Amino acid sequence: MTPAFGTLRLCEDAADLAQKGAAFLCEHAAGRSERTIVALSGGNTPKPLYELLAQEPAKSAMPWDRVHWILGDERFVPPSDPASNYGMARAAFLSHVPVPPENVHPLRTDGITLDEAAQDYEAMLKSLYGADTLKPDRPLLNITLLGLGDDGHTASLLPHEPVLQVHDRWVAPVPKGRTEERVTLTYPAINASEIVAFLVSGEGKREVLDKILSGNHSFPASHITARGEVLWFADRAAAGRWA
Repeated sequence: MTPAFGTLRLCEDAADLAQKGAAFLCEHAAGRSERTIVALSGGNTPKPLYELLAQEPAKSAMPWDRVHWILGDERFVPPSDPASNYGMARAAFLSHVPVPPENVHPLRTDGITLDEAAQDYEAMLKSLYGADTLKPDRPLLNITLLGLGDDGHTASLLPHEPVLQVHDRWVAPVPKGRTEERVTLTYPAINASEIVAFLVSGEGKREVLDKILSGNHSFPASHITARGEVLWFADRAAAGRWA
């Protein structure tokens, strides 16, 4: 079967998903002579992938000096908090590889309000992009890694929350919908990616993934596109009948 949108990259299990995802990231970044901007996903699924980036062969294959790492979304907590997506990525790989500090872009959370944090992160993205307006011929991000919640959310684009209607900002606050306040990239920012790669693992994601791959547009993740391609790295447990 062919998904309603995107390309399925079937993985045997969570470990295979991590291996294939890490290899994909390294190959894409190493194949580019210019800067690569990667948006990281939070949650449990990408952590094994991140840990592989700090190990061989990925550690030597990744052109660390040419890759910038940003966050697709973040909980409004200090980096030391166990809920911090940046804290997880830092512990998993960023603190173990030769990445220049100026190439890592965490969300500022200290001495700042939630709205200010979103504005501050958007200003950083615009500076990195070199323009205040997205250009049709130039992606904002080269690779955006995304997860998939069992409710169909991705990044912090949560069902029924006002952030789903934000189309005039690249970054927006998400004050409700979850225990912690959050900041997330919006649809315009994510959809300005060259490549979007969803990482989906486990039987608990099978039902929602099946609906999205079948063309159901009622979920936040259903409205993710890309300037280039959308990839679904899914293990057999999550892929179900698509395997």
